[in-house]
Amino acid sequence: MTTTATKKQLHRIDLIFNNDDDCKEILRNALSRSDQEIVNEMVNSGLKGRGGAGFPTGLKWKLTAESKEKEKYVICNADEGEPGTFKDREILTRVPHKVLSGMAMCAKIIGAQKGYIYLRGEYKFLVPDLKKELRKFHDILDELGLDFRVEIFLGSGAYICGEESALIESMEGKRGEPRNKPPFPSVNGFKGKPTVVNNVETLAHSYTILKFGAKKFRDLGVKDSRGSKVFSVSGDTPIPGIYELELGMTVQDFVDDFGDGDCKAVQVGGASGFLVPRKRFAKTTIGYEGKLTGISLPTGGSMMIFNSSRSMYNVLNNYLEFFEEESCGQCTPCRVGCQQLLKGIKAVKRGEKPTSYLDQLLKLTETMKLTAKCGLGQSVANSFSSIVENFREEMIY
Repeated sequence: MTTTATKKQLHRIDLIFNNDDDCKEILRNALSRSDQEIVNEMVNSGLKGRGGAGFPTGLKWKLTAESKEKEKYVICNADEGEPGTFKDREILTRVPHKVLSGMAMCAKIIGAQKGYIYLRGEYKFLVPDLKKELRKFHDILDELGLDFRVEIFLGSGAYICGEESALIESMEGKRGEPRNKPPFPSVNGFKGKPTVVNNVETLAHSYTILKFGAKKFRDLGVKDSRGSKVFSVSGDTPIPGIYELELGMTVQDFVDDFGDGDCKAVQVGGASGFLVPRKRFAKTTIGYEGKLTGISLPTGGSMMIFNSSRSMYNVLNNYLEFFEEESCGQCTPCRVGCQQLLKGIKAVKRGEKPTSYLDQLLKLTETMKLTAKCGLGQSVANSFSSIVENFREEMIY
């Protein structure tokens, strides 16, 4: 980080979008190395999944590579459906070769010959350019002697298909619903075969690690949150857009750089993330330390800023309407819970329920967190509890 005369400014990084490289040469060098060397490089880098879950990427590749199955798959999860997130679209538009190269190296390590980009239905406009990139990339792979092909699979606009097992169900022609886990995709994924599912940004970062080495990536960030992260910045900010920053910054650091001078809250991680009030800006960092403790928060990339003109009741109402609409309906805690939370805050706002009813709704979110089948139902508690607990007065008046 650098310091100016007025305030601390975040160090903006240009690893992902730097296009000054030779994709073919970097792949050639990587292919000359052993699988174990590359796995070690990925593990040593400390790269964790950039979709929000934060599973170590090197470990995921390693586990899938250890399977004795001959047929394996690599899937790029480009179903960017989290409200407030739009960075994967930019990566696929500006540096698709980095994502494809990450897929190719993963394929080499695990022994896959087939890969897919699961593209969000609303991103259909990207298909023509992506197909052009694929043709060029396949020519490079042929020249380098790697037997691997990538196809595009277009989703149909379901938020739930951002969850990896629901995504796989969708690809198999079934209703997009989460599977029971275990088994995990690394053991039983697409077509029942071992499958690596990585986010767009995760694969782009794996290319960065192949290019610069694990040390350069690991030197960025902090202890359990290594490297940089691409953030989608929106809301009440004078400079909305996409920025690559180090992990480990505090929310206060972020607000100092991107706020409009009247920031009362930041939603970290989109609708399924946590809302951080002004009083906790300085004590809350962005990363994986103490995951979900309120001290350090992971994020898939969405950072939405709200100033004093915003009603937190309206924000929560919008989130719950979104969750109610996007719930796949498979499990009762999520299907019924989302409906009851939305009805509940409306009843309190109208004065039909006492203020104490909010405490019952908070208990419902805790039940959802424990019993919902997948991350959608489990994560409703994040935004609900953080908004109600910090802005209770706005739920009433």
